[in-house]
Amino acid sequence: MNAAGFVLDVPLTGPAEAAERVLDLWCDGARLRELPDGRWLLTLPEPVRVRAGRAPGLPLEGTGRGGLAAPGASDGAASGHLALVRGGVVEIHVVDRLPEVDPSGWLLLTGLTLHRPRPLGVAPAPDAAPVEESLPPRPRPDLRAAAGIRPASGRARRLTSDKPPAGTARRRRRRRRGPEPAVDERTAAVIVVLVIVLPLSMVVLHGLGLLDGHGIDPGGVVVASAVAALAYALLFGRSAARGGGTGTSTDGTSADGTSAEGTRAAAPRRTAPRRLGHLLARLTLRTPAARLLHGRHARYLRDLTRAFEQHRWDDALRDALPLASAHRGGGTTRVWLSLSLPKRFTGALRPTPGEGPAASVSPLSGPTAYQHLSALYRHAAERLEQQGRTDEAAFVLADLLDAPAEAVALLDRHGRPAQAAELAEGRNLPADQVVRLWWRAGEHERAVRTAHRRGVFARAVERLDATDPQAARALRAAWAEHCRAAGDRLGAVEAVWPDAALRPTIAADLRDAVALGGPLRGRALPYLLALDAGDATRALARAVLDGDGDPHTTGRSALAAALAVLPAADAATDRELATAAARAAARDGGFGGALGSGPGAVAERALFDRLLRRADPLTAADLARPRPRPRPPAAALRYTAADRPGTLPVLDAARLASGSLLVACGQAGVRLLAPDGRVRARWDTPADRFVLADHGGSALLVEDHGPELRGFARLDLATRTVRPWTTLRARQLAPSFDGRHLIASDGRELVVLDTLTPRPTVVWRELGGDQRLVGGITRTPGGCAAVVRSPLPDGSPLTEVWRWDLPGWELRGRLRVDDALAVEPLAAVALAAVALAAGSLLTATTASGAAATAATAATATAPGDHTLLCWTSERPDTELCVDGRASAGPAADGDHWALTVPEGADLRVHTGTGQSSAPALTLRFPDAAGPRTGLRHHAGAVTHWHRSGRVLATSADGSALLANLRVTTG
Repeated sequence: MNAAGFVLDVPLTGPAEAAERVLDLWCDGARLRELPDGRWLLTLPEPVRVRAGRAPGLPLEGTGRGGLAAPGASDGAASGHLALVRGGVVEIHVVDRLPEVDPSGWLLLTGLTLHRPRPLGVAPAPDAAPVEESLPPRPRPDLRAAAGIRPASGRARRLTSDKPPAGTARRRRRRRRGPEPAVDERTAAVIVVLVIVLPLSMVVLHGLGLLDGHGIDPGGVVVASAVAALAYALLFGRSAARGGGTGTSTDGTSADGTSAEGTRAAAPRRTAPRRLGHLLARLTLRTPAARLLHGRHARYLRDLTRAFEQHRWDDALRDALPLASAHRGGGTTRVWLSLSLPKRFTGALRPTPGEGPAASVSPLSGPTAYQHLSALYRHAAERLEQQGRTDEAAFVLADLLDAPAEAVALLDRHGRPAQAAELAEGRNLPADQVVRLWWRAGEHERAVRTAHRRGVFARAVERLDATDPQAARALRAAWAEHCRAAGDRLGAVEAVWPDAALRPTIAADLRDAVALGGPLRGRALPYLLALDAGDATRALARAVLDGDGDPHTTGRSALAAALAVLPAADAATDRELATAAARAAARDGGFGGALGSGPGAVAERALFDRLLRRADPLTAADLARPRPRPRPPAAALRYTAADRPGTLPVLDAARLASGSLLVACGQAGVRLLAPDGRVRARWDTPADRFVLADHGGSALLVEDHGPELRGFARLDLATRTVRPWTTLRARQLAPSFDGRHLIASDGRELVVLDTLTPRPTVVWRELGGDQRLVGGITRTPGGCAAVVRSPLPDGSPLTEVWRWDLPGWELRGRLRVDDALAVEPLAAVALAAVALAAGSLLTATTASGAAATAATAATATAPGDHTLLCWTSERPDTELCVDGRASAGPAADGDHWALTVPEGADLRVHTGTGQSSAPALTLRFPDAAGPRTGLRHHAGAVTHWHRSGRVLATSADGSALLANLRVTTG
């Protein structure tokens, strides 16, 4: 029959089933209304032919008078009316008076992916975009002012001040000319002559009888010299022992006044005045003047103790002496003697050459005086807190006892989160604590920004969840949004998953992760199954588990391991997939690793046991445990690339975790290729290279407009969209990034740029000053290394390999490599060096003739051209000699390296990992012209490419060939 509409019995079928039937019939012009008894009336713009037995509801016929009627009631339906039969009685309804039902509210739009139109290419900007400075200001809390403590008294200032007494000529000159060094080298030399050399000369001349008859008394000269020594010790003792190195003071600046923000470097201080002051102070303590000095310090301690015991807090805190931190740890730092009250800075690892921070001691530095002051200050802090004087108590803990962590806890305990966060950030306390305090203080943007830069979202959420679950939920949502913006879909899922209330917000992220394929798909599917995604997800998971191919590339191993930890919501689905996952693990020999006796093997056995407990009992009883696959015999691995060039140039390439290869072809754009060379996607955006995200979900496409001008566009591999970003000047770029923060350099300092802002924004700086980079930047997700050259005080260059931990940029190592770069001029024809991520230096020296014979004598090779590879690290140096003359230096990505040696019309590539005495793999590119090939390590694979259009990918150890193809226009 021809139905002009339907009546759906909602009370019988339920709203969900009725809505699904409506959506199946919905078209443009359809209308849905609700009858008084709860049933729905669906009218269609054109009649449809249906069988009454299979109709989604009661079919309605159109009457000749323009109405609708159920079978058997067509006579009573006039225009605009509906005639129904109910209980043997015909009911008439006016269609326009029935309330409408809007089906748009049934649609869930969170699972839809937004696709924006993209241009055919990115037009280069005429010039670089201005870079915004967005370094967070370093807090410098003034606890003395917050506590309302007035300036110190005149007597305390004379005892503790570093400035010379008022009324002297030095002070008048300082007012006119500004601050000047405490004692320069010329002044120190004059004092040495007057105090030491002159008296000794007089004694020698008197002994030889040359002063007889001249009226000169050597004893008077010696006494005058002693008086001069005492005066020097009193006036310059503190100046000589003050400052040094680059220790960080309590206000966030280094000892030489340099801000700790960005770890800027400064030249080391001269130690000659400190040595002279130390010597003269020791001489003074051996004279009768030592009793006067001890009495001076004793009176100070006696007056200070009396003020604290009498609770005269204003006088006591104004005159109190901050305790130094040198007693808390040892070390090899030289300790200098000062006759005045010491003022020390907290030592810290700073990126400056030369000696470390200098410490000083005085008569107050003895254990007895130090313990007395510590107990005095500790008791004062407790009494001040009991009296409700929180600011004064925090001042005592942070500034006098040098215990900022206790001061932060005190402020937080008394409801001062903003002041506590400012103090914690200014004193370099743990970053997760800083994030938690800023979030509780209401400074959400600052908290999220700190968590971005330091990578402490997980720890901050965990600490906040113990005290404020609602705030922890909000911070967790911000964490997920950060991962989502950076292209890390699975990271957003893992951030949200512990909070069940936030799980509905990750449906789109899971679908995008499934679209990326490979291990990401395997790890995302169990989350969808836990959310009861439906039969389509179950069928896809079953297809992946039962499929063939490499278990890592297809995501089979990742899916089986994830299913062992995260069961499906439906019990029947969970049993089916657990059974299939156990079969897949037994067939693949585990979950991606060999079973053995290590801790990883124990974890794999536990995963397999979890699957067996949820799998079908009959299958679990007959299923054998996974056994390790036999390893191929060790042999020299050799692979040969395609025998002829491709039709498109390859300027950069990387194999993704899904098995696809991302290839940059210059002006020909970017292509996503299957392992056999088929084009899966293409973009017309010109790209000479790309910066790949660690998670593999996004990349920055880089186009070179000149020697230092780069154009950037952002490629989202999940949605396959390209969005232009900016154009900026940069000489060096790190080959990878975390999805948000890009490491770049202008040849001197390192800058970290936020790539998710409309304009390039600097969020961190390293190096600067007189330092400059030598070579490129090597980066891994957990660290960064570079060769840095900086001047020594005598003007000679110092070359080191600097290694930082990411994302916090903690400097972990500085390896001096001057000797590694000092090559004999007769033996060296070419020299190149590159830093590896582990902090070692790899140098390649091409030698010939007699030098080559000497270099290869240990390897018993024939004389000729040879290239010597040498690793310089904290371990003993390792050398490797290969045949041939390398026309360019080694390439490196992380700890993987490659050296290209021309061999006639071909190129031979030696590649390996870390510090080794033999290459792990040898590649050959036939008929390839050029200095060297490219190298990239990502997602457990190493990709080699050549400009001639050939790409070759192997496993990380080189044991498996994953791709070998030519890039063509087809």
